[in-house]
Parts: sequence; C-alpha cells; structure tokens
Amino acid sequence: MAIADIIQDQAELMVMAIADIIQELVAAQQTGKDVDVNRLKTAVSARYGLRAQPRRVDLIAAAPPPLRNLLLPKLRAKPVRTASGVAVVAVMCKPHRCPHINFTGNICVYCPGGPDSDFEYSTQSYTGYEPTSMRAIRARYDPYLQTRHRVEQLQQLGHSVDKVEFVLMGGTFMALPEDYREFFIRSLHDALSGHTSATVAEAIRYAERSRSRCRSRSRCVGMTIETRPDFCLRPHLSAMLGYGCTRLEIGVQSVYEDVARDTNRGHTVRAVSECFHLAKDAGFKVVAHMMPDLPNVGLERDMDQFFEFFENPAFRPDGMKLYPTLVIRGTGLYELWKSGRYRSYPPSTLVDLVARILALVPPWTRVYRVQRDIPMPLVSSGVEHGNLRELALARMKDLGTECRDIRTREVGIQEIHNKVRPYQVELIRRDYVANGGWETFLSYEDPDQDILVGLLRLRKSSPETFRPELKGGVSVVRELHVYGSVVPVSSRDPSKFQHQVLRNSRFSLGSILIPSLFPKKKSDFYGISLNSAHSL
Repeated sequence: MAIADIIQDQAELMVMAIADIIQELVAAQQTGKDVDVNRLKTAVSARYGLRAQPRRVDLIAAAPPPLRNLLLPKLRAKPVRTASGVAVVAVMCKPHRCPHINFTGNICVYCPGGPDSDFEYSTQSYTGYEPTSMRAIRARYDPYLQTRHRVEQLQQLGHSVDKVEFVLMGGTFMALPEDYREFFIRSLHDALSGHTSATVAEAIRYAERSRSRCRSRSRCVGMTIETRPDFCLRPHLSAMLGYGCTRLEIGVQSVYEDVARDTNRGHTVRAVSECFHLAKDAGFKVVAHMMPDLPNVGLERDMDQFFEFFENPAFRPDGMKLYPTLVIRGTGLYELWKSGRYRSYPPSTLVDLVARILALVPPWTRVYRVQRDIPMPLVSSGVEHGNLRELALARMKDLGTECRDIRTREVGIQEIHNKVRPYQVELIRRDYVANGGWETFLSYEDPDQDILVGLLRLRKSSPETFRPELKGGVSVVRELHVYGSVVPVSSRDPSKFQHQVLRNSRFSLGSILIPSLFPKKKSDFYGISLNSAHSL
C-alpha cells in the first residue's frame, strides 16, 4: 500500500475514533457516569488501530456546539490554567542587557540568558527553552503576535479567555526605552481589542469602550510587570500605573546584605523594603522573587531569612515566587560550582527546606511558583525534580504542618486536586502592619475545610505616599478577587463561584465594610478599571 493511502486511512480512522469518543463522553455525562478521558482515548485508539491518540484540541474542536459546554469540563487541558478566575497570558519583551551592568560591571552570578550569554537569543534570566520563551521567539518577540497566539492556544485547549491577565517577563522592562515600552503595552491592549492605537491611553480607553459595548471577547483585567528594586521608584511606579499595571514582581532573592553584595545584585536590601513601601502605597500588589540555596548562606540562615521575610513589617509581600538556586552553564555560579566552591543542597534537603518555608507562609500571601520553568537538561546542579511543590507538600504531611497560602486554599484548585467544594462560607477579617501602612485582608472562606472563595486587600496608605490622589488618609483596595474557573462575562453558570451569590457579596465588602473600617476616603485599584474588576 502506498504511503499516501496509509496516511489517508489513518486520517479517516482518526475522524471515526474522535466521533466515538465524543459519543461515549456525551452518553457518560447524560447518565452521570465518571469517565477517565485518557483511558477512553487509549481504548478507542487501540480499537481503531491508530498510531497516535487524538489530541484534546481535536476533541474540543469536534464537539457539537450544543454539547460543547457540557463536555468542556472533561476535555479542557490543564484546567489549573484558569482555576484562579483569570486566563494568564505571559509575554516577553525583546532581549536586552541587565541595567546594573553599567555600574557593577556584570550580571548576577546565577543569572543565565541575555544577549551576552550562551543563550544569545534569550532574554535576561531565561534560557530561551522555557515555554514562554519559545512562544516569544516564534513570534520574534512581537507583543501583538505573542498575545494573539497565546489567547488562541488557550481557546483551543478549552479555556475561557474573557478575562486576561498579562505577565510581562524577560528582564527589567522598566529599563527599556520609553518609546519601546509604550509600543509594547499598546500592542498588548490592541491585541485583545482589535483596535490600532496611537497611544497607551487610547489603547486602554478603546479597550474599556469595547468591553462596555461587548465588542471584544477578551479584556485585560490585570497586568504584572517584572522589575528590580532600583527600577521601582516613583517615576517607574507612576509610569506603570499609566500602563494599567496592577501587580509587580520584584527580584529580591535574599534579605542579607552580604549575599546581595556577593551575588552582584546591584542594589541593597534597604532598597527592597523602600520599594515595597512605595509600591503598596501606590496601590500595587507586590510579589517577591526569593532564592534559597544561594552561595555562602546555608540551611540555618536560609530558614532565618524566610522567617524574617514574612514576620518583618519591612517586607511582608502579597505573594512570592520561590526559585531554588540553579547552576546553569555560562554563569558565574557555574564556575564556582566547577571549581568546588559552591555545592547545591542534596535533593532531600531541598525538599525539606521548601516544606519548612511553605509552613511559614501567612494566609494572606500567595505562593505563585516553587521552581523555575528551565528544562532539567540545562541544569548542571540544583533542583532535580520537576514536581518540587508536590514533594514539599507531601513532606509537610510527614512533618505535621500545612501550607495555608492563598493558592493552596483557592476553591478552584481544591475542586481540581481534592474534589471538594465549600459548604459553609464565612467572612473572615485579618489585620496586619506592613511597609508603613495598615493592611486589612477580608476573605470569604470555608474555615472547616480551609477553602478560600474570594478576597479583598485594603490598605490604609502611609502619610509618605507620593501619589497626590492617595494622600489624606485614603484607603486603597489593592485587590478584589473571586476564585474558581473563569466564566465568560456574558454568561451565567450557577455551578461556578464567580457567578454565585458571592458575586453580589463583593458589594457588601466594598460598600458596607470598607466605609465602616476607614470612613474618610477610598480608592479602587484592583483592575484596569473599577468596572473591569466588578465583572470578575
């Protein structure tokens, strides 16, 4: 038989197999039977003698429109992607040199990537082989194409992309020229709205108008920018407010001055606490990047620094990305490792350390990641497991501790991993002092099952705030979030928490509790606009 005939036969068999899988899934849903999609795909593929199994993308595309919503919960690939209520779209700016090379002479000792590295076409601190990096390279770092391709990919995987949160990666974005930054931000908003704008203000204004008139299927409800403490000063913060940025990811790595000096960070630890203060007073959510296992630290100091990080009011971030140190070729740390002057923690020790760090995380902090996305073959020493968070959580059970960070307790994550739903939801208030201001963390939770459904971060700004609209005892709503899988704005799904009674309960949070807590003035800062956040 000719090769063309074999290919045609396989294609025809694939179509028949997909039809059978769809029929069996529909029958199972109608009878209430639980079906393992992967096992079903394997069985049907074997029945038809297929050389490869049907992809979930193909199954989703083949689902009849009237039955699509019925089948999506079973067919959706990687449901965790939108379990927090938004579709995260990560994009990368063009490769550029680290800004502190100009006054320190070099980059951080552990940092891979960048124009001068072994990974020439990668951005600073990335290798070019991470999923986001590869998507950016395929799009030639064009922000418009990166956005369109990623949104389309998420749609094909069965995710709702009504509410998009951008994450700008690829080094210190605020160190790039202003005209490039404006072009980049403008392109992100235009990619969602379909409009071609001349300025950032026009792009945001048109996106808001399109949203209110239901012309655009996707809209930006949040934006995160990666930066450094020395590029998180008053002018930078004001510019990022103009971009529609709502959250900052700030590279901290260590709270020890000697470690910051020896690893060539190019800033002091005091600069970290100062930029946290400025950012929170301006209304931003603050996420810190931290690196255990840096040179000349050791286990005891590592544990002490994370205790300090969460307990000292000078730090206390809203979120954290935990990146255990990796040894990658081409870095200064690689040379230290080759010469025997640096040794990574053994795998079991690292798992134990991460477990103990997670036990320190307060309930108002979210741990976004526990390790880098860098492929293991590129890592010479460091993390040896791709599921470090899972191993650390298992270790916590052995230690009799638990992780109470926001992500672990989110209702969407709990539904996916533990198949549990909240039963008795209560309003819980927590107050703490951080970065010169008073923080109130309001949340809807099921305390018996420790499930978090929604939250509101309220900050009474310090008198030193530099934003004139926030002076005079103003309280800032820095975040308002209802968790659970994304539900399109134009639809209603009573099984989803984003459109249950808690949707209306947010107004009791904002309209009743806030005036009673801080009766002077209130400013909203939890989305690109007030209306955007109310549609979450």
